Amino acid sequence: MRKLLQKLLTKPIIKLADRLSSRPDKKRVDKALTQLYKNLILRPGKRGPVIHFNPEADRFIILSDQHKGGRDDMDIFALAEGNYLAALDYYHQHNFFYINLGDSEELWENLFVTIKKHNQATFNSEKRFISRKAFIKIFGNHDLYWDNDPLAATGLKQIYGEPIKINEGVILHSLIKNKSLNILLTHGHQGDLQSDGNWFSKWFVSDIWGPLQAFLKINPNTPANNDLLKTDHNRIMYDWSSKQENTILITGHTHQPVFKSLTHLEKLYNDIAAAKKAGDQQLADGLSKQIVNRQAKGDVVPDFSAYRPTYFNSGCCCFDDGDITGIEIAEGQIRLIKWEYNDQKKSERKVLDECKLQELL
Repeated sequence: MRKLLQKLLTKPIIKLADRLSSRPDKKRVDKALTQLYKNLILRPGKRGPVIHFNPEADRFIILSDQHKGGRDDMDIFALAEGNYLAALDYYHQHNFFYINLGDSEELWENLFVTIKKHNQATFNSEKRFISRKAFIKIFGNHDLYWDNDPLAATGLKQIYGEPIKINEGVILHSLIKNKSLNILLTHGHQGDLQSDGNWFSKWFVSDIWGPLQAFLKINPNTPANNDLLKTDHNRIMYDWSSKQENTILITGHTHQPVFKSLTHLEKLYNDIAAAKKAGDQQLADGLSKQIVNRQAKGDVVPDFSAYRPTYFNSGCCCFDDGDITGIEIAEGQIRLIKWEYNDQKKSERKVLDECKLQELL
């Protein structure tokens, strides 16, 4: 019976969840991001720090949206835990600074005590960055508890062993070839009518979507869904970032990786157009094979050449195959990376895309 219901209900349920859980409003998003950006610059430390960094020497890893749960059927992080722990081992050993962009704990579906009980391994792994003073924790909408509950500070001290400041955002600032570059990082739920602290969305997730997801064992975070054209929320985030001077924006929230303002599918379309323009039909045909199903449905090649490389999204750490994605900044480069299980069930790091930071100016 469950398999039959999965077949019948998966697509409509995911569609309904997408529609009800995200209602970005452009004016609200623009206002919220602009206000946060000003607050961080004018009053650093209040809602988050400004960190001056050396692009050649300093290293950052940006991960988001673990949604750590109670290791039950509603826990979409359980399968990805191995990749997450392997990634943290790697980044600790290579002296990276870890910026957690929020929704790290799924506190809409679970009580704090449940999260604390079932995620000791991940908290202990994160504590290593704290001991090096190389950890920033930003809140999202699903772990808004960390920012607004009076008992949150006590809970954080229990799991990390010391007081931890919770931030709304952070700015990484650097001079690259005498040009100023600001990298604004925040969760990205600001301005979303259903996610910006909205009671309805929390009720829908905890009382409707969570139990249904557990029964049907549905995880909407499939790589296929996340390769599609950008969600409305990501498009609005891009619109804001494209209007800022010498600024790039990195968020999470949508679970959809974006690199230099393009999803993987958009980049393929763009690369095909460039190959055809250069007369390299063999390359164009090879790239087209990767998106042949969408072309068979009548998709035409959009023009993404006007996109400025101002917006990045870390994706998530809860894909339904256990993969996790994130953004690295190191050696003067910015990279979209993925950690996945190989045939021997070992975790491997893969660079999906990269470019020099100076190309973003």
